[in-house]
This record gives sequence, structure tokens and C-alpha cells, in this order.
Amino acid sequence: MNRTVEVEGRTLALTNLDKVLWPEAGTTKAELIEYYVAVAPVLLPHLEGRPLTLRRFPDGVDGISWHQNEIQREPDWFPVFETTGREGRRLRFATVDGFASLVWLANQAAIELHPFSWRIERPREPTQLVFDLDPGTPAGLVESARVALALRPLVEELGLEPRAKTSGSLGLHVHASLVKPLDTKAIAKSLAERLAEERPGEVVAEMRRDVRPGRVFVDWLQNDVTRQTVAPYSLRGLAYPTVATPVAWGEVERTVAEERAESLVFSPADVLERVERLGDLFASA
Repeated sequence: MNRTVEVEGRTLALTNLDKVLWPEAGTTKAELIEYYVAVAPVLLPHLEGRPLTLRRFPDGVDGISWHQNEIQREPDWFPVFETTGREGRRLRFATVDGFASLVWLANQAAIELHPFSWRIERPREPTQLVFDLDPGTPAGLVESARVALALRPLVEELGLEPRAKTSGSLGLHVHASLVKPLDTKAIAKSLAERLAEERPGEVVAEMRRDVRPGRVFVDWLQNDVTRQTVAPYSLRGLAYPTVATPVAWGEVERTVAEERAESLVFSPADVLERVERLGDLFASA
């Protein structure tokens, strides 16, 4: 099923709308686009002015997928940020400046949206400190939540306001907006190593896979200016459609107290209900 729509004065040809992208849930491409349109008022501020990498699933989450760093075959109106990469190579990144560009990306089956930590007007100058709390099996969301609570006061010691969001998968992310430029990579590495020293049975600060089972890797490398982190409110390409969702610290605390990982798993419908009720917990982040 195809359809032509007008979005912000742009004519968009939406294709294969009945294609099932999440077979286990029966969720279609039309529903993917509908979610992104519905969540756009809170999603767009977290994408505006930032280059993106995309994770595309043209044949659904059970098919071939890839991370697309550079935009290709975009319409002439689509906003592109060009910059110089290694060895002088010219790079072309997608950006999103409104509903039309967001819908166009969703129609490309770009399920996941991963913005850089910096904005295009000040390239490679991070605007936030980011930690990806990545649990090694059998650790999971409860263990990640416990580590997030331990990390929170360390970030606050820097005079920053940490906020938590689910990764949409097994982990949590902790973000803190910067009030002035900082060496975020060095700071994040220092805090990760401090946590690993204080909680050696729970936390690791190095990427080695052999030391991670049962512990949470505090991934400070997310602060490298070449890295990106999944956006708040982005869908994830897992077996079921889950969303990277901002959460209150009280929710993180309850998850640990009750040891209920499912309390930090959110569907698109859950997220839209939360936004209606709570607004954007990452507003101004």
C-alpha cells in the first residue's frame, strides 16, 4: 500500500505502508510513521541541529539491517550537514528540521535515530555528558538501574543535572547537559573508573568482553565526538517495538527496590501516554 501526503508543504510518497516491520508484534511501517508523527513534538527538539546516523531495517527487524552514516538519494529539500572527516573525506549527514524530514526518514525504514552529542553550529563541541550503562548477561535492566543510581551523585558533584532514559533494550543511559564546554570523554572515563573501583563486583569501565558477564559496563566512550547515542523517543529495532524513554529517578529507584525490569520497558503506546501525562522529562536536555 502506497500513499502520497503533504507535510509542511512537501509532497511525500509513502511506500509499502502495510509491510510488517516487527513480525512478532505485527507492527507495520504505517504504524512506525504514525508513531514518529505523534511523538514529534517532544522528539524533534532532541534532533534539531544535530547530525544523525540511522539504523535502517528495510525488510523488518528480522531482515538485514545496517547503520547508515551518510545520507543517500535524499530529495533536494532534505537538510544535510556536510563536514570533513578523516583524510579530508567529505561526509554528508542527515539532519531533521521538522515533520517532513522526520517522515521521510521513517519512510526509509530508519527505525533508529542516533544524534551526535554536538550541534552543527559548533561541530565536535559536545553539549552533553553521556553514559551508556550496558549490562553483561546475566545482568540486565535492574543492575543497570542500580549503577545509574550510583552514578547520579558523581555527576551531580560536577554541578550538572543527570537525567536517565532507557536505551530501549537492556540498559540505561544517563545524560547531563553542559553549561560550559568540558572534556567530556576524560571526565566520563574518570567517573567510570571510579565506579569500577568502588563497585568491582557490579561495574567495569573497560570494553573487554571477558570481564563483563554479570556486571555493567559504564561506557564512557560514548563521549567521543565521533560517537552517537540513540535519541530520546527513538524506536529500537528489537523483536518487539520498544522505545528509548526518558524516566524519572523515582522510577529508577522503584525498579531497583522491586527488582522489576519490566517497569522500565516501554512500547510506543506507553510512551505517547507518558508524554501526554508527564510531558518531556528530557526537556531542555
